[in-house]
Amino acid sequence: MQNLSTDVLYQIIGKNVAKIRKEKGLSQLDLSLQMGYKSVSIVSGAEIYYNGKHFNLEHLLKISQILDVNICDFFEPWK
Repeated sequence: MQNLSTDVLYQIIGKNVAKIRKEKGLSQLDLSLQMGYKSVSIVSGAEIYYNGKHFNLEHLLKISQILDVNICDFFEPWK
């Protein structure tokens, strides 16, 4: 992932979170609630990198634990 902009990195992370979340059968609301939020705004915005909204490391750690995946899975380039 050499010469990667932060915008592209956040997009990769968001798409991977969405893909894995869907594979695990969780809705955006389910994931948000398990993360401790009352609405989907964090998850929905960060999954599509809306207005620069993105997941931080604390979010990614929580999400990896909820989805039972390695946190590194979120950084895999698109295939």
